[in-house]
Amino acid sequence: MLYKGLTKIIILDSRFPYKKYMSANKKVLITGNEAMAEAALQAGCRFFAGYPITPQNELIAYMAKRMPKAGGVFIQAESEIAAVNMVFGASAAGFRAITTSSSPGISLKQEGISYMAGAQLPCVIINVMRAGPGLGNITPSQGDYFQATKGGGHGDYNLIVLAPSTVAEAFELTMLAFDLADKYRNPVMILTDAFLGQMAEPIEIKRQRPKNKNFKKDWALTGAKNRKPNVISSLFIKEGVLEEHNKKLQEKYKSVRKKEIRYKSLNLKEADIVFVSYGIVSRIAQEAANILKREGMNIGLFSPVTLWPFPYKQLKQLTADKKAVFVFELSSGQMVQDVEFALDRTLPVYFYGRMGGEVFSEKDIVKFVKKKLTYAGKS
Repeated sequence: MLYKGLTKIIILDSRFPYKKYMSANKKVLITGNEAMAEAALQAGCRFFAGYPITPQNELIAYMAKRMPKAGGVFIQAESEIAAVNMVFGASAAGFRAITTSSSPGISLKQEGISYMAGAQLPCVIINVMRAGPGLGNITPSQGDYFQATKGGGHGDYNLIVLAPSTVAEAFELTMLAFDLADKYRNPVMILTDAFLGQMAEPIEIKRQRPKNKNFKKDWALTGAKNRKPNVISSLFIKEGVLEEHNKKLQEKYKSVRKKEIRYKSLNLKEADIVFVSYGIVSRIAQEAANILKREGMNIGLFSPVTLWPFPYKQLKQLTADKKAVFVFELSSGQMVQDVEFALDRTLPVYFYGRMGGEVFSEKDIVKFVKKKLTYAGKS
């Protein structure tokens, strides 16, 4: 399928001549799941362990074809629990490693994720969210926000959480995720959904990096013939030792909050009203803003890219002179709590969400905004 304005589009499938085209700066038509898998490979990831679950199976299928050809290891584990612990071992050995799943599968991985955070092991985890709770269904949702940003597993730890809104961003943020994981020796999660995972968009794959695929890590378990043994563990029995370890982790998280906040904003300077959303919903919100702009309303857009750390200070500063904030999510209202915390009751916050895999349209948003603003004007 050709898109207007594009001179050449390549559709990826099992017969695709990857080496020929991935070295050229050409547009490729690729799904979000496939883009994240390809980005992981180009980032130097050489170990994948996962277990099939819709709607992220395209990612596993892509990895099964490409990882062995890239000289890496692909394992379809016997369970999500086994997969995350295999990633623990691969990361401890110094490899860039990844595991992927969808919502119920990510829940099963939580103990292993907590272990990796406690042992300070870098890895990337991709959650292509589906509707819940429970087994739910396979349609898009953003109901895992709390799980991703507020811990998920046991103990005092945080994941760095990145939220793409386009296939191109899914590629770029996956590349970034591996760099952040190594930089801070911490698991990084890509939080996306069934829409973005399975939709296809043309993207230009610009970067062929890194050329050095060894990623030497002084702390890794690589054998100790010519050095003292390394120890990787999240078990600290002696009195006071675990607390000291946790204090070091908190200092690391403080550094992440200071240095790694990312967000996108659009038309905020002239806006009276601000829409806040993330991921695929930010695109629906943008179209709604365009409709309202044609009707004479000034709408600005704010979309956090790092869900943790959340851009509290930036959101408050950029909305200081606005009249109201609207938050849109495919959940019962999870990110809205962070928005309310950031604004600290300085202006009205209105929330509109859908649950259970139901998705609102741009027209639904327009109707909701007009209703709330009309009501506010009368009160």
